[in-house]
Amino acid sequence: MSRPFWETVPLHQMTSEQWESLCDGCGRCCLHKLEDEDSGEVFYTSIACRLLDTKTCQCSNYPERMRHVPECLKLTVADIPDFHWLPETCAYRLIAKGEPLREWHPLVSGNKQSIHDSGVSVRKIAIEESRVAEEDWEDHLIELINL
Repeated sequence: MSRPFWETVPLHQMTSEQWESLCDGCGRCCLHKLEDEDSGEVFYTSIACRLLDTKTCQCSNYPERMRHVPECLKLTVADIPDFHWLPETCAYRLIAKGEPLREWHPLVSGNKQSIHDSGVSVRKIAIEESRVAEEDWEDHLIELINL
């Protein structure tokens, strides 16, 4: 039996389709983050990017997201050294470190709903950006579970 592509193809050799399929749909990268200027430590808030559909955990305008949200980042192979800001459960980060995908990842489970069933997605914790003033973001710091 052959091994899945994410176990055999290095990130820098993946096709764009393979690369995009690594996204598990958790929505964690679409939560606003605060960074400690002294330590560089990244803290997640429960506040979602204005384009994140908090029910599906999908970008509501993925093809044009960077036009509407200029601070949105497009992950590329060149960004691998900077993946520290991604959640520890993120497939891009795991594969870059040589670790396996989690059992709830849709590529492993074969079920897109498994990310939500596992409790890893932001579906139950994300709040819309428009509901929180930027100066109040610190009041919405959260600790993500790492299953």
